[in-house]
Amino acid sequence: MSTRTTPAARPPLDELSKAIIEQLQEDGRRPYASIGKAVGLSEAAVRQRVQRLVDSGVMQIVAVTDPLQVGFTRQAMIGIKADGDLEQLADDLAGMAEIDYVVVTAGGFDLLVEVVCEDDEHLLEVINRQIRTLPGVRATETFVYLRLRKQLYNWGTR
Repeated sequence: MSTRTTPAARPPLDELSKAIIEQLQEDGRRPYASIGKAVGLSEAAVRQRVQRLVDSGVMQIVAVTDPLQVGFTRQAMIGIKADGDLEQLADDLAGMAEIDYVVVTAGGFDLLVEVVCEDDEHLLEVINRQIRTLPGVRATETFVYLRLRKQLYNWGTR
């Protein structure tokens, strides 16, 4: 399960697609007719563009929840030091249900992953029995979230 993104992998977005994305970043439930009026397209044209953006992996339309409010009391960022093929390890990590974010990094860690767990026992299971048993994992360091202060997805487009 790979969601690799590279600048050369996709052609640049045109201004209309960028405008549609920005409209949906403000309100993911905004009607296509309203978006069409704002960007100068018909409702059908907006619908087609949105579907192409979703199908191509440029964007997702999802409900973002507060994990605490839906039964997940433990979130953490885990730094991973690894040997071997980082892309294969990143793909293996991305396949785990508890992991919602995987990045290959430069610096003190080779990869960073965010996990959302039911409780500390669940977090221990994910670290000890799932992550640390993967081939190539040399060391992990866990940063437990105490409180979420900000999480936004409205950075716009370039």
